[in-house]
Amino acid sequence: MKKTILITGAAGFIGFHLANALLKKGFLIIGYDNLNDYYDVNLKKARLDILNQFDNFKFIHADLADGKAVNETFKTYRPDIVVNLAAQAGVRYSIENPKAYIDSNIVGFFNILEACRHNPVEHLVYASSSSVYGNQQKTPFSVNDNVDRPISLYAATKKSNELMAFTYAHLYKIPATGLRFFTVYGPFGRPDMAYFGFTNKIFAGEPIKIFNNGDMLRDFTYIDDIVTGIENILPCPPEADENGDRYKIYNIGNNKPEELLTFIETLENIIGIEAKKEYLPMQPGDVYQTYADVSELEKNFNFKPQTSIMEGLTRFVKWYREFYHK
Repeated sequence: MKKTILITGAAGFIGFHLANALLKKGFLIIGYDNLNDYYDVNLKKARLDILNQFDNFKFIHADLADGKAVNETFKTYRPDIVVNLAAQAGVRYSIENPKAYIDSNIVGFFNILEACRHNPVEHLVYASSSSVYGNQQKTPFSVNDNVDRPISLYAATKKSNELMAFTYAHLYKIPATGLRFFTVYGPFGRPDMAYFGFTNKIFAGEPIKIFNNGDMLRDFTYIDDIVTGIENILPCPPEADENGDRYKIYNIGNNKPEELLTFIETLENIIGIEAKKEYLPMQPGDVYQTYADVSELEKNFNFKPQTSIMEGLTRFVKWYREFYHK
């Protein structure tokens, strides 16, 4: 019998793509999302419309901060595996509205951990972020690096999630795997992400804002590579370490940082329009570079992301033109 998998943030970018892939393989997917208005809710509803076409999909419209709703979901559906992708995302918004991050990323994740404690699961997989690395100079970023200097509250909540998950893995024997995602992009993506905003502005003929005068490096990771990485990890809860703790963290990134201006130039070439550019200084909370060391992922799963930005952005622009009738 196929396993039941609870995916929080199922109407979100990564959650939608993961749910879609797993539904096609016959898993029973319980999607959980509060459909907040941080970005265009119509995009979230469009993703849900696709998922709702599957008989093996059940959607729960609720907030992770609502502990009662989380507990009822676990008791009703008894998931075998939990993938916690729900979070208040965005580095810059965390400077404007910090409480949203505490409610969703701390309280919400605590409710997931408590539910896993009282309704044992085979594996808890949860989203962390490359932002936990802060502005460290050493590259590539390794899961063994010290990450005690987050430079945004968003990053701090993701580091907190890793600590909370470790404690629950240790105390309550919950097998837990944290995934540090590196700048995920692709079709049905998040409009608050730079590549999506650039595309909107280019088509509208408006100037794009380029921070730090374009002197930034990002390890852009295509969504299909992220989904493949998660799918590989789901059936493989961590083995117990020397202390008996079943806990692991992986980077999932392209392992190939791109200069921001190269990324923009690639996007311009695919769209066929040169962007108007406004060069600005670095924003608070932003990091200069991200660069994933994926050796652990490669060693344990014989997999590393490798979709080029040309291939990934071509697919994104094709989707964008169709979805927005451009």
